[in-house]
Amino acid sequence: MILAAGLGERMRPLTNHTPKPLLEAGGKPLIVWQIERLRAAGFTDLVINHAHLGAQIENFLGDGAAYGVAIRYSREGRPLETAGGIAHALHLLGDAPFMVTNADIHTDFDYTRLHGILAAMADDPERLAHLVLVDNPPHHPEGDFALAEGRVVDPSPLTPRPSSLTFSGIACYRPELFAGIPAGEKAKLAPLLRAAMVRGRVTGEHHRGPWVDVGTPERLQTLDAALRRDHALA
Repeated sequence: MILAAGLGERMRPLTNHTPKPLLEAGGKPLIVWQIERLRAAGFTDLVINHAHLGAQIENFLGDGAAYGVAIRYSREGRPLETAGGIAHALHLLGDAPFMVTNADIHTDFDYTRLHGILAAMADDPERLAHLVLVDNPPHHPEGDFALAEGRVVDPSPLTPRPSSLTFSGIACYRPELFAGIPAGEKAKLAPLLRAAMVRGRVTGEHHRGPWVDVGTPERLQTLDAALRRDHALA
């Protein structure tokens, strides 16, 4: 699943008339970079949720055939937050563990490694989530979570505090994590994850390669320049 339902408020005025996933960097919409990496990693059955200007996303991507994937859409009348959006799409995602990524990140993370994670989660019903964490970017120095022997933990109540890391937006989930959220209801992801962490049911890994949360026009401009420079050097 690719999460593409955000309003993109920090990206205004760019998102006044264009949904954030269709903003371009390096001559290509952000969401297309993600689709191409997922396809290369063998993820070809995709669900994309949308709300703000979502018809533009459907019109641009269609059924995904042009990109070598099959796309189904989860339409939200209003943005439902991350957990709410995933819960709303469960009827499209099925009963097996699934992976989720954000439309508005750019990374070299190797999605192929998540096939093994999903298989392991299918065999272990106690494992509700697996998160990919990254080094804290300058705009989020406090981080989100921490890793302790392969488990994701909340560093705030721990003494000594482990080094914090930032959630990349890339994860694998079991559907049961979202079972208590009625379809169409807003719900945040962090409370669900923290409740599962307390029970030791969230694993994780640290991705040390490039990762950009394209959350502002300035970051989009920086990414665009970097991608164009890399293309020129290739």
